[in-house]
Amino acid sequence: MSDYGTLQDRVRRKSLLSKVMKAEECVQFFKGGENLVWSGFTPAGYPKAVPMALADHVEANNLQGQMKFNLFIGASVGAETEDRWATLDMIDRRWPYQTGKNIAKGINAGRIRMGDKHLGHFAQDISYGFYTENGRYDIGIFEVSAITEDGGLALTSSCGIVAEAIGLCDKIILEVNTGQPSFEGMHDIHMQNKPPNRAPFLITSADSRIGTPYVPCDMEKVIAVVESKHRDKGRAFADMDDTSEAIAGHIMEFFAHEVKRGRLPENLLPLQSGVGSIANAVVGGLAKGPFSNLSVYTEVLQDTMLDFIDGGNLNFASACSLSLSEDPGFPRFFENWEKYADKVVMRPLSIANAPEPIRRLGVIAMNTPVEFDMYAHANSTLVGGTRMINGLGGSGDYLRNGFLKIMHSPSTRPSKTDPLGITCVVPKAPHIDHTEHDLDVLVTEQGLADLRGVAPKERAKLIIEKCAHPEYKPILDDYLNMATETCIAKGVGHEPQLFDRAFKMQQNMAENGTMRIKNWDIKIDLCEN
Repeated sequence: MSDYGTLQDRVRRKSLLSKVMKAEECVQFFKGGENLVWSGFTPAGYPKAVPMALADHVEANNLQGQMKFNLFIGASVGAETEDRWATLDMIDRRWPYQTGKNIAKGINAGRIRMGDKHLGHFAQDISYGFYTENGRYDIGIFEVSAITEDGGLALTSSCGIVAEAIGLCDKIILEVNTGQPSFEGMHDIHMQNKPPNRAPFLITSADSRIGTPYVPCDMEKVIAVVESKHRDKGRAFADMDDTSEAIAGHIMEFFAHEVKRGRLPENLLPLQSGVGSIANAVVGGLAKGPFSNLSVYTEVLQDTMLDFIDGGNLNFASACSLSLSEDPGFPRFFENWEKYADKVVMRPLSIANAPEPIRRLGVIAMNTPVEFDMYAHANSTLVGGTRMINGLGGSGDYLRNGFLKIMHSPSTRPSKTDPLGITCVVPKAPHIDHTEHDLDVLVTEQGLADLRGVAPKERAKLIIEKCAHPEYKPILDDYLNMATETCIAKGVGHEPQLFDRAFKMQQNMAENGTMRIKNWDIKIDLCEN
C-alpha cells in the first residue's frame, strides 16, 4: 500500500481490476514499429513503469535497433524513459519536443527522425490525423491518478495531448500512479469538435473552467492497468544569479513604466513564462517585486511559481503542466497541497496554447531564445542553425498572440575556451523561429529594448545599445554601419545585411571557439561562369 492509497481505491471502475498486470507483462503488446502516444509534458505526468520495462527488455535481450517505435508526446518527458530509449536505439520518429542529451544526440546524428512544431498546433493537428498514415495510433500509454466509475480518467501532473489523442488509439494502457497524491479535480478537460464545428473557448480569466475534471475513455480499448509508484523526475533549475536578477529587474522597471503610462493595469495582465532556468529565475525575481493580485495563464508552472503563491501576490495559475523540479519542487507541492492545489488548474495543450484565450486575456509572454539578431528575429531551437537542442515548444503560440511579447536572454554565454565566447545578439540569426513581427521587447542583463513602433535600422541600433555585451557592441556597430552604407548605396537598405559577412561570428565560433572576431574582412571565391 502507498502512503496515498491503494490501486483499488484509485480504480473505481471495478471491471478494470481484471486487467491489472505488472509492467513487465505488458511487453507482450509491443512488437516494434508501432506508433505510440504517451501522456506527459515537460517531465510531468508521463508513463514510467511500462516504458522502463520495455527498455529493460530490449537491453536484456540485445534488441537495440531491432525494436524501434514512433513516439508522439505533447512535449519532453523524463530521461529515464525517452532518453534511455534513445541510448538503446528504440526511437525511429519523435514528435515534437524533447530534452534528453542522448535523444538530441540521436537526432543530430540522423538516427532519430524528429519533427518540430508549435506545440499548440501539434496538439490540434494530432486530433486531425496529420502524423500517421491512417491518422491513428497503435498504443497509448497514459499515466492517471484515478479512474471513475463511468470510465473518466483523472490525469496526474500534466494534461499534454491526452484529450486530443486518446480517441485515436487502438489500444490503451493505463498507469495508475499511487506513489503520489491524486491530482483528481485539478484538470479542466474540454473535448473539442473538429472544424467547422469547433466552438469558442469561453475562458475569460485564468481561473475559468469550461469542462470537466476527467478525460473520457473507451474502456473497451484498455488492455492493461499497471500500478506505478514512480514519481516525475522533473526539471532541475540553476539558481538565480546576477544575470537573471538583472533581467528580472529590467522587466519589472518596464512593467512599472507601462502601468504609469496606463497601458497595463496595476496588477498587470496574466503572465506566461517559458521553460528553463532563466525563465524560472525571472519569475522568481518578479515574485519578489512590487506587483500583487496577479494571475498566470501559461504552459508550464515551474518552481518559482510556488514562490508567487507563498508571497501572496499570485491569485491563480492556469497551465498545461506542473513542470516542477524533482527536488525541491514536487515535494514542496505535495507537502503544501492545500495551499497550492486550489490555486492551479491544468488544461489540455490545445487549449492552454490556443490563440483565442491568449489574445482575449491579454497574456504577457516571456520566453528565452538561443539568440536574437539586431532586427529582432529570434532562434529558439538550432545552435548554429543546424544542431537541434530541444524544439520550439509553445513559445511561438504565446509570442505571436500575446499582449506584450518579450524575449529574455543573457547577452553572452561561455564557449569552451572563452568566458564571453558566444554573443546572444548577432547580425543575423542562422535559424529563425520568431520573426521581428512577433516580438515587442528584448531583454538581457545589459538592458531592455522596447521595439514597438521602431523601424528596422533604428531597431538594430537600439538592440545593440541596450542588449549587447560591451565586448561585442563595437563589433556589431561596425557591421551595422558597413551594411547600412553598402545597402543604402544599392537602394536595398530597409534591413541592411551583407551575406558574405552576416554569419562570420558563427563561422569564427565553429573554427576558433569564440565569436569575438578581430574584423569583418572576409574573402569569398564565387564560382565563375
